[in-house]
Amino acid sequence: MTGIWGIVNVTPDSFSDGGRYLDVDRAVEHGLRLRADGAAVLDVGGESTRPGAERVGAEAEQQRVIPVIERLVAAGAPVSIDTLNAATADAAVRAGARIVNDVSGGLADPDMRDVVAASGADYAIGHWRGFSDDMYARAEYHRVAREVAGELQERMGEAAAAGIAPSRIILDPGIGFAKAGAQNWEVLRGLDEIVALGPRVLVGTSRKRFLAESLPDDPEGGVSEERRDLATAVTSALAMHAGAWAVRVHHVAATRDALAIARAWEG
Repeated sequence: MTGIWGIVNVTPDSFSDGGRYLDVDRAVEHGLRLRADGAAVLDVGGESTRPGAERVGAEAEQQRVIPVIERLVAAGAPVSIDTLNAATADAAVRAGARIVNDVSGGLADPDMRDVVAASGADYAIGHWRGFSDDMYARAEYHRVAREVAGELQERMGEAAAAGIAPSRIILDPGIGFAKAGAQNWEVLRGLDEIVALGPRVLVGTSRKRFLAESLPDDPEGGVSEERRDLATAVTSALAMHAGAWAVRVHHVAATRDALAIARAWEG
């Protein structure tokens, strides 16, 4: 059954909810609310990966996330650490995180794979071609879904060489990372090529720009967060149908209901 990861951004500048949960108490409260709504994993991050975001030092990142992780783990919640930094991954696992979610797939920090291998944590490998300040300049593909699958297969091989067993690997097609507009839809339509690689597949479309670009503007302009959450729930249900093991979202309750209806439809 497809699970739901709830996003806990402990950042001032994430594209959707930056600054809302920068306070530890508020972040923990938010995470526990997502857990009560049906999140199987709480994905805690202290550095925004939105387009144009500035990098955060590992020490500052850890000051944001470690107290939150410790309290969520103490409350019984399974936690993932969303980070590009090996030092943060190590500290988070020591604080109780069970999964390292590295959107760069090990490319951002050369020590990441060795740290994960030694930690025993599961490893979510994202498809990535560069940091957020220039990732769209790298969004050149001939057959995007096939190329994403091929590059993820390379990252799997590198992880295996570092001593990370295939059973510990999760693959993420990196929706929105070095992919512009329609390329994200092409990846989602070709999700079976990534599922066919074998490991569990995590899909994260939540509130992303390509969803808003596919919707008509509100009368007052733009696309509201509520409508983005509805679009996220729909794409999450479709991802489940395509074989996704889990989906990563901001609004857990909306996606929980969408998955329940999709399961009822399928019988």
